[in-house]
Amino acid sequence: MSDYKRILVTSALPYANGPVHIGHLAGVYVPADIYVRYQRMRGREVLFVCGSDEHGVPITIKARQQGCTPQDIVDKYHSIIKKSFADFGIDFDIYSRTSSKIHHETASEFFRKLYDEGKFIEKESEQYYDEEAKTFLADRYIVGTCPKCGNEGAYGDQCEKCGSTLSPEELINPHSAISGSPLVKRKTKHWYLPLDRDEQWLRKWILEDHKEWKVNVYGQCKSWLDGGLLPRAVSRDLDWGVPVPVEGAEGKVLYVWFDAPIGYISNTKELLPDSWEKWWKSEDTKLVHFIGKDNIVFHCIVFPSMLKAYGDFILPDNVPANEFLNLEGDKISTSRNWAVWLNEYLEDFPGMQDVLRYVLTANAPETKDNDFTWKDFQTRNNSELVAIYGNFVNRAVVLTHKYFDGKVPVNAKPEAVDVETLAQLPQIREAIEDYIEHYKFREALKEAMNMARIGNKYISDTEPWKVAKTDIDRTASILYTSLQICANLAIAFSPFLPFSSAKLQQMLCLDKLSWDDLGRAEIMPSGHQIAPAQLMFAKIEDAQIDAQIAKLQASKAAHEAAAKVSAPAPAKAECIFEDFEKMDIRTATVLEAEKVPNTDKLLHLKIDTGLDVRELVSGIAKYYTPEEMVGKQICILANLKPRKIKGIVSQGMILMAEQPDGKMRIISPEERLENGSTIG
Repeated sequence: MSDYKRILVTSALPYANGPVHIGHLAGVYVPADIYVRYQRMRGREVLFVCGSDEHGVPITIKARQQGCTPQDIVDKYHSIIKKSFADFGIDFDIYSRTSSKIHHETASEFFRKLYDEGKFIEKESEQYYDEEAKTFLADRYIVGTCPKCGNEGAYGDQCEKCGSTLSPEELINPHSAISGSPLVKRKTKHWYLPLDRDEQWLRKWILEDHKEWKVNVYGQCKSWLDGGLLPRAVSRDLDWGVPVPVEGAEGKVLYVWFDAPIGYISNTKELLPDSWEKWWKSEDTKLVHFIGKDNIVFHCIVFPSMLKAYGDFILPDNVPANEFLNLEGDKISTSRNWAVWLNEYLEDFPGMQDVLRYVLTANAPETKDNDFTWKDFQTRNNSELVAIYGNFVNRAVVLTHKYFDGKVPVNAKPEAVDVETLAQLPQIREAIEDYIEHYKFREALKEAMNMARIGNKYISDTEPWKVAKTDIDRTASILYTSLQICANLAIAFSPFLPFSSAKLQQMLCLDKLSWDDLGRAEIMPSGHQIAPAQLMFAKIEDAQIDAQIAKLQASKAAHEAAAKVSAPAPAKAECIFEDFEKMDIRTATVLEAEKVPNTDKLLHLKIDTGLDVRELVSGIAKYYTPEEMVGKQICILANLKPRKIKGIVSQGMILMAEQPDGKMRIISPEERLENGSTIG
C-alpha cells in the first residue's frame, strides 16, 4: 500500500448494447472483484466504481435495426448487465450509467473547462456524408468491401470477418449503412485533444516511472508512444450522447471515448456528492483501472492526458489490463453469438457462480490470450473443486460430527506432521498477498488451491477414520488440525469464491473472518460447535456439458447458414462487349396478367413494348399477383428467341434481381419512361 490511505478501483464500463459474456468477466470484472474483496478484507478503505457506457454509434445502429430509440436499448441492457453482475457477486459500491443527468453535467463541465482554457485545437475536415439521410456518418455507419479479405460487409472502422482495423477511405465501394446511398464528403468542424503535446511527459511517466506495469500493458504503451501520438477528436456529428456545450455546436456530441471514462468520476460524485474529490484529487489515493487490452491506450494515454489537462486529478497507479479470452478455440463474437452469456449461464448453472469464477481465474488471459472450453470447465470443477477442496472439507466436517458430536476436538496428541502441515499456512498467506498485490490472480488462486491440496493430502495420509478404531485422542488431533485448515480455506478463498466461502463459514459457525486470521494455527478453539456438512460443490455431468457445446454449435450453424444466404451469387464468366451489344433491352408496360392454368409459378402477361404488343410467360407468380403486375413498367430482353411454354408463345424475358435469400424482384426504371426506351 505504500503511503496510500485509500484505493479507488474502476472497471471498464460495459457497453450497453448487449449482455455481458465470459470474456468480459475474465478480462475485467472477476480480477477487479478479487482485488477489491482482498483489500476490503485487509481493512483498507476501498471504493469500487463502475456503470454502463451508453453512448456511441453501435447503440444507435441497434436502435435503428429494432425500430426503437437509443434510450430504449440502453435501458434494457443496463438492467440486464446490472442484475447479472449482482447475481454473480461482483460487489460494486455503485453501478450507474452515462445517460444519467449527473454524468451529462460532469462531462459537459469537464469539456467546457478544457475548452475555456484553450486545451483543445479546432480543426475543419472533410467527412463522409449521407445526402439521403442528411447526416454525417460515423465510421460504423459506413460499409463496403474489405481490402484485405474481400468481405463485402466490412465497416468503416473494422472488418468483423478478418478482424482488421480499417478506415472508411480503405473500403472498396463504401456506402451508407443507413440508406445504402453512395457517399459524398462535406466539411465539418471538431475539437481535438492534442496528445502530441503530452508525448514527452507520458513517455517519462509510463516508460520510466511505471516499469512495474504488466508487460503487455507496458509494451502496448511503448508501441503507441514510439509511433508518435496525434491529436484525437473529442467531438463527432451525432444526435445521441452528451451535447458539446459550445455555441454553434448543434448536432455534435462528445466522442464516446472522451465521455465514457469521465463516467468513473460522475459515478463517484453520484455516490459521494460531498466527498468524491478525496477519491479523485488526493495524492494519498491509489487509483487502479481494471480493463481489457482493447482499452489500454484510452486508460494509459488518453484519459491520463485528459486528467492532467484538467489540472488537479490524480493519475492511475496501475492499469492491470488482461488480454482476450477465446471460446472453444475461436474468438468470442457477439455478432455470431459465439459467446457464453452471463445471464444464460446463471440460468443453466444456478448457484454455481463460484465454479465459473474459479475457472475464469485459473485460466485468466493475464498476459496473453487464453481459451475457455466447456470440457476444461467440467474437469476443473470435478477434479479440483469437488475432488480436492470439497472432498477435504466434507470429510473433516462429517468425521467431526461422527466422533465428536460436531465440536472441535481437543488437540490431545499433536505430532510433527500436524505442526509441519499447519506451518505451511502462513507461507501460503504471504504468497497469496504478494501475487494479489502484483495483480497475478491466477497464481494467487493456485496458492489457495494448494492449501486445499495440503489439507486433502493430510487427511488422506493420517486416515482418522482408521485411527479412530484404536486411538480416539490421536483422531481428535487430526480432526483439530483439519478443521483449522478448513477455517483458513474459508479466508483464503473469500476473494475468489465468495459464495462457497460464505457457505463454509456458515458450516463452521464462524462470524466474519478477517484477512489477519489467515495462517493462524488456531482459528476455532476446542469445543467450538460446527454445523452439519453441506455439499460445497456439485459434480457436473457430461450431459450438461454436451448441452452447452450443442448450443454453441447450433449458433455456429445458424450463423453459417445466414452467411450463406446473405452471400451474393458468384460472378459469371467474363463476356466481351460484342456479346452485350447483341442484347436488346427495353422498357415495357404490363397491360394484362393472369395465372397460367395448372401451374403455381407462371404468369401469362400481355405487354406493350413500344414496338408492339406481345405475350410472354414468366415464373414470377410466387412473388407477384396478377393484380400487382397490371400497369407495372418493366424491363425486358426483347430479342430473346421465342419459345412455347404451356402452349403459349413467350416473346421475351423480364429482367429480375435475385437476392441472396433467393427472393426475386422486378427491375423497374427509377421514373416512368416511354415504352420501348432502350437500356444499355
